[in-house]
Amino acid sequence: MKKFIYELDVPVIVGGVATATGALHLMRAGAAGVLVGFGGGAAHTTRKVLGIEVPMASAVAEVAAARREYLDESGGRYVHVIADGSVGRSGDIAKAIACGADAVMMGSPLAKAVEAPGLGWHWGSEAHHQELPRGERVNVGTVGSIEEILLGPSHTSDGSMNLFGALRRAMATSGYSDVKAFQRVEVIIHGA
Repeated sequence: MKKFIYELDVPVIVGGVATATGALHLMRAGAAGVLVGFGGGAAHTTRKVLGIEVPMASAVAEVAAARREYLDESGGRYVHVIADGSVGRSGDIAKAIACGADAVMMGSPLAKAVEAPGLGWHWGSEAHHQELPRGERVNVGTVGSIEEILLGPSHTSDGSMNLFGALRRAMATSGYSDVKAFQRVEVIIHGA
């Protein structure tokens, strides 16, 4: 993988990692970014088929800690941490950033846009795999335009719309005004 990454003229993002060991391997191979998540997406059936899933907050926090270790080891080479899976609502985005993610991958929230080509249906990229299909189509419905989903205004109270506004509000409520600073917020885990 290292040879493949270094021979390309573009930054390479690799993923499907949920542990510090796996993340460090990908970082040392030259990845510009690491996708964090394993089995948590709405259209993924990995957790049902293989019995494997890693909670997003735990995985992102562990990979972010590995990135800090790699920053020291590499002399300051920064690798982006991208939460991938289990990011369906605005609160999930805020939690992923607070645990150390630089960005999030979103499937279901964007599939809910009236402009989305799936017309309210979402399916994971693994759905087409012939030997071990692990994805499924999920009817997520539509809630509004892509602009309303990302920027508002929201006409629901479930965190599925105005995602950027909700992230700004979570940051402001916690006393932060930028994403890099919000990555250092104290995270407290409690039972729901």
